[in-house]
Amino acid sequence: MTRLHLVRHGPTHAKTMVGWSDLPADLSDKEALKRLHDHLPPDALVISSDLSRAMDTASAIQGQRQRLPHDPDLREIHFGNWELRGFAEIEAEDPELAFAYWDNPGDVRPPQGESWNDVRARVDAAIDALVSTHTARDLVIVAHFGVILTQVQRALDLDGQQTFSHRIDNLSVTDVTLGSNWSVGKINHLP
Repeated sequence: MTRLHLVRHGPTHAKTMVGWSDLPADLSDKEALKRLHDHLPPDALVISSDLSRAMDTASAIQGQRQRLPHDPDLREIHFGNWELRGFAEIEAEDPELAFAYWDNPGDVRPPQGESWNDVRARVDAAIDALVSTHTARDLVIVAHFGVILTQVQRALDLDGQQTFSHRIDNLSVTDVTLGSNWSVGKINHLP
């Protein structure tokens, strides 16, 4: 049995669409980071996306755990031309596309960006490779809102709209177990 402890990185405080932009995380809440560190299995392997907000969060909670090389396939959704723009601005520019992207996640793409199905395929492949290489291990995966939701969707066999109804806070943990079947423990747990 392999257990995934999916951790969302520390907050960026951005009020825009932040996908592949490399904004730093605010890691000033040392108590929250300590609680998170203490909550995670001490013998787990730690991996993160290659964006600094995830890498720095992983470093802050790693402790004595073994670190794996960061993985660009664990990046957030690539928002393309919507990157670092506010929701209101995007909706004003193309309300139908903005509505379709969030209301019916699947094949709809922001201009020059990824669809939900693109993100899901990329992240699923990365998770499958990790699980294949590190079978029967605890893996702490420090990543992003979209990355975590892909695995919630996968484990619970949800459609895109159901998936986006889940909240994933910064510095939260979502537990997914892979045995003969996928199962989900706590979603968005704040230790």
